[in-house]
Amino acid sequence: MDDRSRALDAAHRGAVEFLRTLDERPVWPRASLDDMLGVFGGPLPEEGDDPASVIEQLAAGADPGLVAIPGGRFFGFVIGGTLPAALAADWLVSAWDQNSGSAMLTPTTVALERVAGRWMLELFRLPDSASVGFVTGGQVANFTCLAAARHAVLARAGWDLAERGLRSSPAVRFVVGADRHGSIDRAARFLGVGRAEITVVDADDQGRMLPVALERTLERGEGPLIVCLQAGEVHTGAFDDFAALIPIAHRNGAWVHVDGAFGLWAAASESLRPLTVGMEQADSWATDAHKTLNVPYDCGMAIVRDPADSIAAFRTGGDYLVYSGLDPWDVTPELSRRARGVPAWAALRSLGRSGVATLLDRLHANAVAMAEGLRAIPGVEVINDVDYTQVMLRLGGDEATRALGAAILAEGTAVFTGAEWRGRAALRCSMSSWATTPDDIERTVAAVRALAAA
Repeated sequence: MDDRSRALDAAHRGAVEFLRTLDERPVWPRASLDDMLGVFGGPLPEEGDDPASVIEQLAAGADPGLVAIPGGRFFGFVIGGTLPAALAADWLVSAWDQNSGSAMLTPTTVALERVAGRWMLELFRLPDSASVGFVTGGQVANFTCLAAARHAVLARAGWDLAERGLRSSPAVRFVVGADRHGSIDRAARFLGVGRAEITVVDADDQGRMLPVALERTLERGEGPLIVCLQAGEVHTGAFDDFAALIPIAHRNGAWVHVDGAFGLWAAASESLRPLTVGMEQADSWATDAHKTLNVPYDCGMAIVRDPADSIAAFRTGGDYLVYSGLDPWDVTPELSRRARGVPAWAALRSLGRSGVATLLDRLHANAVAMAEGLRAIPGVEVINDVDYTQVMLRLGGDEATRALGAAILAEGTAVFTGAEWRGRAALRCSMSSWATTPDDIERTVAAVRALAAA
């Protein structure tokens, strides 16, 4: 235990020091990939080193190339911080080292994940009988749900995918919105659906699929059908009109999937819930916990209304595997994996229902405050409706907008990330972290004001 204890002590010291310096360190890395390759590269040493010394070298060498994501001023992409209980639980998950695909093998972690899944279904107001599979993130959650969808719609058409494969199967119609996230197209590609086979439906100026356009699109075809909707457009934060769109899709025999990587969580807030009205009528939903719930990477969830559809797509075989009801490996592509749902359980247990709602309301309030502060800066234009947690801005033309984005990263107070919206350059600010305070917003707005003036 001596080597193990000393290595863990070194890791604890390194972690505490990193977290202690979050408020004063530049949010963007100070070192490049080549710099970090220089620090950690070279030939593999002939002899090993003391475990505690290795961890001390790791912590010291890594520091310049780390992003202050756990702090309050990282607004890039859509990435949350890490709640204290979730971080500590993740350390335990690594120490326990449980292979969490089977309830027979690891009943503790499977039970924790199952409870976390049930709590999420309650918060999202989704059917309590749905399957919840813990995967790496929104990309694999979308893939998992859409794999179950493909199997199910082909089965409705009389085609047994598991037995007969795809070669001569009926063509699946894959319908998406004009402003869907790229992970939907990527999941389709994984499933054998090419770009030319995807049907795109028009969206409004905020990225919401137009019901009239969906109706027209579905009238023009037949065959197995999957319709993908969105809870939280990644640039604007807009939500599709589920109450209008899902009945249209179902009348045409579609499986409806909702990509809600960060938007599903709006259902947990009384004030934000109207954004999700009708969402519960869908057949599958994808979301992340390492976004809005603020647990460590990685932790996505693939939710399927009827667990039988998950089992049909994913249940494995093997004469050495013992089944115990609905196992985690029945509802996702993985067999061996870490217990990534345990930090989600810890986050939910530490917050409670009211705490989750408060977190959501605070993220939205922070987005509104950031938008108001940015609008007061001469030349800055906020170009989306701040209905949820996303703020998108421009400074004059494309060149000035991109220059401002580069200057923000170099200056270091905060992180916005670049985007393109309707063919024009933009900067995107995502409110995803529990750690963001009013002071963080004031400091960020002041920095952007100075940089925009320069």
